Amino acid sequence: MGKSDGFLEYKRSLSPRRPIPERLKDYQEISKPLLGDEIRKQGARCMDCGIPFCHALGCPVCNLIPEWNDAVYRAQWHEAFERLSLTNNLPEVTGRVCPAPCETACTLAINCAPVTIEQIELSIIEKAFAEGWVKPRPPAEETGKKIAVVGSGPAGLVAAQQLRRAGHSVTLFEKSSKIGGLLRFGIPDFKLEKWVLDRRIEQMKAEGVRFKVNVDVGVSISAEELQKDFDVILLTMGAGVPRDLKVPGHELSGVHYAMEFLTLSNKAISGEIKTDQLISAKGKTVLVIGGGDTGSDCVGTSNRQGAKKVYQFEILPKPREWKEPWNPSWPDWPSILRTSTSHEEGCERDWSITTKKITGKNEKVHEVHCARVEWEFDKTTGQYSMKEIPGSAFVLQVDLVLLAMGFVHVEHSKLLVDLGVQFDARGNIQTNGAYMSTVPGAFAAGDAVRGASLVVWSISQGRQAAQAVHSHLRS
Repeated sequence: MGKSDGFLEYKRSLSPRRPIPERLKDYQEISKPLLGDEIRKQGARCMDCGIPFCHALGCPVCNLIPEWNDAVYRAQWHEAFERLSLTNNLPEVTGRVCPAPCETACTLAINCAPVTIEQIELSIIEKAFAEGWVKPRPPAEETGKKIAVVGSGPAGLVAAQQLRRAGHSVTLFEKSSKIGGLLRFGIPDFKLEKWVLDRRIEQMKAEGVRFKVNVDVGVSISAEELQKDFDVILLTMGAGVPRDLKVPGHELSGVHYAMEFLTLSNKAISGEIKTDQLISAKGKTVLVIGGGDTGSDCVGTSNRQGAKKVYQFEILPKPREWKEPWNPSWPDWPSILRTSTSHEEGCERDWSITTKKITGKNEKVHEVHCARVEWEFDKTTGQYSMKEIPGSAFVLQVDLVLLAMGFVHVEHSKLLVDLGVQFDARGNIQTNGAYMSTVPGAFAAGDAVRGASLVVWSISQGRQAAQAVHSHLRS
């Protein structure tokens, strides 16, 4: 695949990013896809390795990565697009926001910089849209079966498109004002501009998928009505319950869940609400609690809103710093320190910190009381335990606290209660291994089943659940 000695001849190259002072003035994407000869060189770096771990181990949707890398190197762009479209309904999304486990599993990553797989993926799909190759694919025949998909995140979007292309009548319900779930309201525009979603949604509309927004299924439409009107229900509402910080003072004004902060910001950018309805970080000292991607998004958004100072605390230990281009844990995902584009824009980060309490003035947050902790491994239980370090307590004066500690499980909504679905030990929807819930005719996929995870896993589950629903209806 690619050029036989391309990995020796060419170095890994990434799209240039806009200067920090420039990008902090807006919410436009930070970098643009590479095209032309430079991206062909990146495709040429793909080795003809015996086992493509990028495809077999690193990619949940099993993208045909070596095949479209080779096609890009040979300037066979339409061929690359066809290969990419076989496995992924939303490559324009994964090409922008996926952490790219395929690259950490790349054979080159054993002792060299991996192929820029994510960048090549984005270049292929943007080339395809520009050339007009991405067209609606309505079904040749109608099955007469009706399917309700509840939730329009990546799992719901992908499943709806696959089921419609199989000939079923598909209606996708979304309780928010627009389609896209957390892709639209949770991910900032500087990582994923929303015209990217609108473009794909227009294709799905042309294929015959029906979209209904501002519908809280279970309230606006009862579970009983849904079961009566549709042959199958597919539940893809995600893991919507955020992990709470249960300490004194968490109820104070100025303490917010990250997704509340990000959602309002995205709605203001799109013009759905006025800027005075924001949870604004302008001129404030902000503390983000939680060290994951959502916390990073809060950092980038706070800086764009004009925060005076941004801190980010994580309760887990600081990962080891790694300066080499290769993967120390190949082919597995490495536990190393990662610095996002948001961190580059200004943030003071710290690790192994627990929050003891939050105090305020006039019912508004004023101070966060913290302490440092150490983690000890118990050989008997095989687990780590946390212990506070004596004398390590400290106080941080802040104006805004954003809780970005992840999500615990799907919301146990009226719909799920009325349907009578059962939940697993973690609070997610229980399925039989083939995406069928404990209620006959009600399927579930994505974060509602798996728990909070990557977009690419939701796409994978959405495609597999669609196949399971299709097989169920055929039988």
